[in-house]
Amino acid sequence: MALQLVALSFVLVLVSLLAAEGQKEPDPTVQGAPRETATCRRPQWDWRLWLAPDQDNYKENEEVMLSCPKGFQPSFTRVKCVREVQSTSFGTHVYREVWDGKLSGGGWVRIQSYVACVATCRRPQWDWRLWLAPDQDNYKENEEVMLSCPKGFQPSFTRVKCVREVQSTSFGTHVYREVWDGKLSGGGWVRIQSYVACVATCRRPQWGSRLQLAPDQDNYKENEEVMLSCPEGFQPSFTHIKCVREVQSISYGKPEYREVWHGRDSGGGWVRIRSNVACVEVLQVVPGTLEVSSTSIKLNWTCRLPDACQNMQATCRAMPSSPPCEAEEVKGEEMLHGQEGTFTCPPLQPFTDYSVTISLPLGTILFSWLVRTEGTVPDKPEELWLDPSTGSLRWKALPSCQGEIIGYQLNITTRSTQDGAFLETERLRLSSSVTEHPLPEYGPGSSYAVTMQGLTAAGAGAASLWEFQSNSSHTPHPLDISCRSVRDISPSQGTAVLLLHPIAHPNEAAREHQLIVAATHNGTGVEGACVGEPQPFNASQQPGAYMAAVLNLTTSTDFVLGDGTRGQGYHNAALRLGSDYTALLRLVHRSQQVEKFTCVCYSFSVVAGQPPGSWRGTVIGVVVLLAIFLLSAGILWLVLSRKRKSLPSKAKEDN
Repeated sequence: MALQLVALSFVLVLVSLLAAEGQKEPDPTVQGAPRETATCRRPQWDWRLWLAPDQDNYKENEEVMLSCPKGFQPSFTRVKCVREVQSTSFGTHVYREVWDGKLSGGGWVRIQSYVACVATCRRPQWDWRLWLAPDQDNYKENEEVMLSCPKGFQPSFTRVKCVREVQSTSFGTHVYREVWDGKLSGGGWVRIQSYVACVATCRRPQWGSRLQLAPDQDNYKENEEVMLSCPEGFQPSFTHIKCVREVQSISYGKPEYREVWHGRDSGGGWVRIRSNVACVEVLQVVPGTLEVSSTSIKLNWTCRLPDACQNMQATCRAMPSSPPCEAEEVKGEEMLHGQEGTFTCPPLQPFTDYSVTISLPLGTILFSWLVRTEGTVPDKPEELWLDPSTGSLRWKALPSCQGEIIGYQLNITTRSTQDGAFLETERLRLSSSVTEHPLPEYGPGSSYAVTMQGLTAAGAGAASLWEFQSNSSHTPHPLDISCRSVRDISPSQGTAVLLLHPIAHPNEAAREHQLIVAATHNGTGVEGACVGEPQPFNASQQPGAYMAAVLNLTTSTDFVLGDGTRGQGYHNAALRLGSDYTALLRLVHRSQQVEKFTCVCYSFSVVAGQPPGSWRGTVIGVVVLLAIFLLSAGILWLVLSRKRKSLPSKAKEDN
């Protein structure tokens, strides 16, 4: 029992000692524990600063007021000290002093830089209607301030700033004064010498979009003179205008104004502008009178402002060009008089750019037009040759001097030297970029006639002709036409019998053959009939080339020409006495870019007194003569043979 009492007494003594130890040194980190109030030392800022209260130390969060001498203002007018944890060492916080400044809106912000007394200017005592932004009683030096006015008014300057300049020096100290600078529209600053007021203004007039105003602004002061101008060739109704504000009505004893514009007339006086001011075309070219051909330019003109059309001059000049299409210089100048007239450029070159200008003496251009004359057909090609190694035609591309070259028309007529009655013409439309083309069936024994024309939008130009043989590309060879003969010509019946053979190629299916008749033996006419479009037969006129029949030939056949039969698109008309004829059996093949005409010609004449069937007598006579010749030759051979046999026998007898 005694032992238990001793142990209890020891525990009570130990608790008392621990409690006493805790009361001696309270833990500053424990919430609610009493500690000494934190303070901050007086900030070392601008020496001119006045602090209220004026102390060496300030309590944490104690608000302090700052002020400066007259003409200056502190960066912040109210500050307070705050102690913030800088670091922690051995479990103990290390604090540092920082200062916060009060913003104009009431919030607090950490002061990051030196607080100083900044030179300031008092709010300028200008027009009471001026609105300043920011709206303050004092402004820092060089602080930009925006000015504005009520609707319908405008300040002399929209941006200003305060500048402190030395007014004098007293006892070695500068005495400053406040001055204000205003910002110009170009961005520069100028000293404000007078009272800044809200001046009555007018909004920019909403007239033609082409009008150019100087100065170019959104608002103009009352009675401010504004110059108007237009793009070249146009003139405004008024060249000088100004805004005037006139009383429209009176409401509650106050006048209500409206904007009106006055324009200066030709006499120098000012008149009220009643309608929109627009850019008027001084000189108008009458619509629909512009005439452009390949060699001329013509236009009719009218002056809408006679006072502005004195001593006008019209010129026509060629624009710069490059070889080989060099434009010749044109001296086309003419003085224009009156209020209307016609101007025509002198003879010009086709497909060439020209500048047509009508101007005033000081160089003001009233009308300018860049135009290209119409194109015409091109010159004929001059350089074409045969490449014997490839069998291809080659040529030099035509320049686009007369018009844009859009292609070439190439006609190749092929004849066989073994059969003069046969001709084949290939008519091709080639692109302007093509400068070579293979000859058809190139090989020995063929003759060619090639014609080539350049093509523009105006049509085909003059054709160049080359003739040559396949085995001699350098020596021209005339292409002789020797048509086949015709049998059984009957002048009395106006008929002739033609022996026709299909002319389809072996690897092609038989196609429709056309029989064309031309009243000519001329070789050129024959070629023209082969590639031309035959006209319907007209008995009242001298017949040209006409379609006599359409045949589906598969084998050789006799055809009676002139028997009078008719069909769809053809007429086998009777032959006329005393006429020369050429009949053409033609096969036509057409594709998108190529037309191919293959013809065999028959030539004959219908002569009075020519007996029908005379060819049979001729043939019989030839056969009889041939038989007599063969019989005579046989008899002669027989006689000579017997004579040779008798000579050896006689020699033996003599021996």
